[in-house]
Amino acid sequence: MERIIAITNQKGGVGKTTTAINLSAALAEMGKKVLTIDMDPQGNTTSGLGFNKEEIENTVYELMIGECKVEDCLNTGSIDNITLIASNVDLAAAEIELIGIQDKEYILKKEVDQIKDDYDYIIIDCPPSLNMLTINALTTATSVIVPIQCEYYALEGLSQLIHTVELVQERLNSELEIEGVVFTMYDARTNLSLQVVEDVKSNLKQAIYKTIIPRNVRLAEAPSHGLPINLYDPKSAGTESYRFLAEEVVNKGKEDSEWQ
Repeated sequence: MERIIAITNQKGGVGKTTTAINLSAALAEMGKKVLTIDMDPQGNTTSGLGFNKEEIENTVYELMIGECKVEDCLNTGSIDNITLIASNVDLAAAEIELIGIQDKEYILKKEVDQIKDDYDYIIIDCPPSLNMLTINALTTATSVIVPIQCEYYALEGLSQLIHTVELVQERLNSELEIEGVVFTMYDARTNLSLQVVEDVKSNLKQAIYKTIIPRNVRLAEAPSHGLPINLYDPKSAGTESYRFLAEEVVNKGKEDSEWQ
């Protein structure tokens, strides 16, 4: 069965887009066929995978408002095994344009259902808010990965996100589950990072990935070159971490992997 994973956290700057880009690339490197959907109007996943977001004619915006079919939105050729449904700033207007549309929560799902069998993994990068775009991602997804930055306010807002996921489970998508939390921007030199990890583990009932993504200069540089970290710097700590995370994600699908 195909896996459709929404990468979501309504807090910005937690490594959500970085995770969407580099998890997609690490899965593709393992030979998996990956569809990456950029649901963020900032379009950073689009440019981070090597596409010019201003030049793409049919984006997720045109798809959401019914101006094109899903087959018209598929972009390939930048990275082997990755197909992208792109985004740009136009998507910010979709929320208003969808007012009054029936079943607007399921627009993305209806389109993705037509092509999902063509892919092993579908990764959806959500915007940093709990809006209609995020709801569309959650009704489409089979599971959610929540990136959490290793900082003092890491847990703030997390209960709201979990509540939203539970509401979607209850009312819109009974198959949705929280696959796990992944720690990002971990700085081994600070006691704070370690404390945050311990706090979240003791306060959170959710599964937590063993892989912890470090704060890494090469990881921060890669998007400006339009490359995922495994192509920008194959030997960096960031590359290694996302390869480990991809292995965990794959194994999670085969069996219940060991959780911390």
